[in-house]
Amino acid sequence: MTLSDPSAAPISAPTTFAQLTTLRVGGPVTELVVADDEATLLSALDPADDDSPPALVVAGGSNLVVGDSGYPGRVVLVRTSGIQVEADSCGGAWLTVAAGESWDQVVALAVGSGWLGIEALSGIPGSVGATPIQNVGAYGQQVSDVIARVRTWDREAQVQRTFTADECGFGYRTSRFKAEPDRYAILEVTFQLRPSSISDPISYAELTGQLAVGPLSRVPIADVRAAVLELRGRKGMVLDQADHDTWSAGSFFTNPLLDSLAAQGLPADAPRYPADDGKTKTSAAWLIEHAGFARGYGTGLAQLSSKHSLAITNRGGATTSEIVALAREIRDGVQMRFGITLDPEPMLVNCSL
Repeated sequence: MTLSDPSAAPISAPTTFAQLTTLRVGGPVTELVVADDEATLLSALDPADDDSPPALVVAGGSNLVVGDSGYPGRVVLVRTSGIQVEADSCGGAWLTVAAGESWDQVVALAVGSGWLGIEALSGIPGSVGATPIQNVGAYGQQVSDVIARVRTWDREAQVQRTFTADECGFGYRTSRFKAEPDRYAILEVTFQLRPSSISDPISYAELTGQLAVGPLSRVPIADVRAAVLELRGRKGMVLDQADHDTWSAGSFFTNPLLDSLAAQGLPADAPRYPADDGKTKTSAAWLIEHAGFARGYGTGLAQLSSKHSLAITNRGGATTSEIVALAREIRDGVQMRFGITLDPEPMLVNCSL
């Protein structure tokens, strides 16, 4: 492995993607740049030559699956830091956060400071720069609700570009940045949060149940954070090195969005939730379980989590090929049983379903 910036590297530099991702699979890293400042990051994104593959940007590695052969080009590990805060008691807070900052630490800062809007997104692993790409969401909140702007490096035009929220193309677990994965590198994200230590009315049933309150109740945002961390922990969605149920990329499939005809074909007891554009959202976890894939399904080192049927986990020493084979089996089983094709949520590099 070639390490392009040894002064910025950790003591033991990663040599495989298994060391860089929460799923802990993936082949060799042949060239690594550790970018702990923006200048290093921008320099590393310059193509080595016209024939070289684009640099692969990695941060927390919580939503990334790389093939067993690794990646043939440069890997840029984003470790930029910095949080700028503009806050007052009336207008709330504007947080401009470097892409390499830990997402959950930003949530903890907001909750501790009495800033409303991201408390239900507690415990989600990964970096701030990844959140607009996936339009991260959980328990009734999503980052697109609070993002004011996203500053990027346009790798095609070789210029910095800043997008307002309306220009980001946000949708359910998607954005313009996900649609063009090799074009935009996120440099920093600005969030606008409201001043309040009390939540908005909570409509998400699982969360109200955990809080033991009625629908549309309002509670301290610190209680929301604690409840979400408890819920995620029970599902194996809070990272724990000793717990193989957390060796995953989180939810491997997104919840399907169905048009009216497809929604009519769902079994009567299948979950249904109204979505944008007249579509209906159903539960990928429900489909997986009712297609015959129970929690813990699998006989090798790649298995469904024993805590949550949406997480494909590495039980220790799994390969990417084994993870993808299980994902393909589940996708095909759901398609055969319900006529619905599940879409993967993590980014797949040098591997495919």
